[in-house]
Amino acid sequence: MSWEFEWLYALQNIHSPILDKIMVAISTIGNAGLFWIVCALLLLIFKKTRPVGVQVVIAMAVTFIIGNLVLKNLIMRDRPCWIDTSVALLVDSPTDYSFPSGHSMNGFAASVTMLLNDRRYGIPAVILAALIAFSRLYIFVHFPTDVFAGILIGTLVAVFVYLLWKKRSDKMQTEKCD
Repeated sequence: MSWEFEWLYALQNIHSPILDKIMVAISTIGNAGLFWIVCALLLLIFKKTRPVGVQVVIAMAVTFIIGNLVLKNLIMRDRPCWIDTSVALLVDSPTDYSFPSGHSMNGFAASVTMLLNDRRYGIPAVILAALIAFSRLYIFVHFPTDVFAGILIGTLVAVFVYLLWKKRSDKMQTEKCD
């Protein structure tokens, strides 16, 4: 854990009033996965993007179950801001456990799903998800391994959902041709 605090303290050294506002705004975008839920809903509206929207909803639901309901409560890792209260927080202290980062899981579950389906909106989505994940370190509410685990879980679930969806779609195409 010492190397993780070293990273977090190094990030504290780059704080500035403007960067603080930007990072808080970016982190807020990821709160409760609402931005990604809105993206999924927008994708669900249009017939052409509806399959992507369904995949995003499934991927986010699976990551929520794995990360928020199971892992956070099983591992019960304290947040860095709970351990070192001398660091001034830019946001209210979260009340749930730290591992894994929900912001990172949601962002990568949604954005990687989008990327696998369409790079045009997937690439900007992944960039935003990465910025949100970084912001959680910057504002001192997650350890690096929380964020890395969230990215990994979100990405793996997105790939799994995409591959299952593709397999299902290919099977349906084959059945139509028969």
